[in-house]
This record gives sequence, structure tokens and C-alpha cells, in this order.
Amino acid sequence: MAKVAVIYHSRFGHTKLMAEAVCRGAGSVEGVTAQLYTVEEATERLDELDEADAILFGCPTYMGNISAGMKAFMEATVGKWFSQAWRDKVAGAFTNSSSFSGDKLNTLLGLVIHAMQHGMIYVGLGMLPSANRPQDMESLQGPTPDAHNRVGSFVGPMAASFQVDPPGAPGPGDLETAEQYGERVARITWQLLRGRKAS
Repeated sequence: MAKVAVIYHSRFGHTKLMAEAVCRGAGSVEGVTAQLYTVEEATERLDELDEADAILFGCPTYMGNISAGMKAFMEATVGKWFSQAWRDKVAGAFTNSSSFSGDKLNTLLGLVIHAMQHGMIYVGLGMLPSANRPQDMESLQGPTPDAHNRVGSFVGPMAASFQVDPPGAPGPGDLETAEQYGERVARITWQLLRGRKAS
């Protein structure tokens, strides 16, 4: 059985909805169990994360960067970095902000670098922009809130919530994208784990 941990920081609840969708997708894969942790819970239970085969990190983008709550968790993992306890685990990341851009790429790249510091194996989104609604790409308005990967990210899911309170945002397409990403990471983790056991 493969174990997936989803660690998130959420101030207003938007990123929590994304994290729940990622966890739901990961847990839908046969042979995989998925568990959700706030950054506070994860910090208190760092040793428990050693048992995970994959760890996904999610936080809002504030001022074009990783949120302070996630950054505090990242700094708390220095002991795991020093011992390389998470080396060769699968990693993933996701984020949300109040606009289409909000410089979310900077946040995802910071989370990718964190995973690389730990020697992890990062999995990207693997989805074309507006994958379920390609016709939306032919309009000036672009992808609708129902579109998967409507922001057009390849590193990991990006949601745009604007000034809409949850559960009104993120939109259904953003949450479905997050769920499919969780499923993808879990499937790749399971395949990697089976390959390691066979060798």
C-alpha cells in the first residue's frame, strides 16, 4: 500500500478546498491511502511523514510568494533535509491566489526547490490548458471556471479565486484539476513503489 501525505496552509479556506480535492484524488487510486495535514499538524508529526511515499505541498500565494505558514513548515523540516529522510519520495505542489497570475509560478517553483532540497522526485501537472474545454481557448475571454487547468500551468495546479469567499471559489474546474493531479501523483507513486519492490 502506498501512502500519500497532503500538507497545506490555508488562511481563508481556498487552499484547503484544493488540498481536500488533491487528497480525494490521491485516495481514489487503488492501493493508495491519502492523508491530509495542516502545516501545524505536519510540523508536530514530522516523523510520521517519513512513512509517506509521496508528499504534496500546497499554500496560497501571498505577495507573489509562498505563504508564511508554509514557509515556517519548510524551515521546520531542516532535520529531515540534513538526514535526507525524504530522499526519493515523490513530491507535488499546488497553489491559489486572488487573480489569474498573482505570480503563482514563483510559489510553485519555491515548493519545487524545497522538494529538490530534500532529494525528492517531483511530478508536474501533465495537463493541457483548458483540457476539458479546448473550445474556450478560441475566445478572447479564455477558459471558463469549469475548465480544467484554466490558468495554463504545467508545474502544478493553480487556482484563481479572485475576491470570492469559499466555497464559491476556487471554481469547479480548478478543484477538478486539483483532484486529477492528486490522482496522477498517487498513480505514479504506486507505479514507482511497485517497481522498487520488483527490483
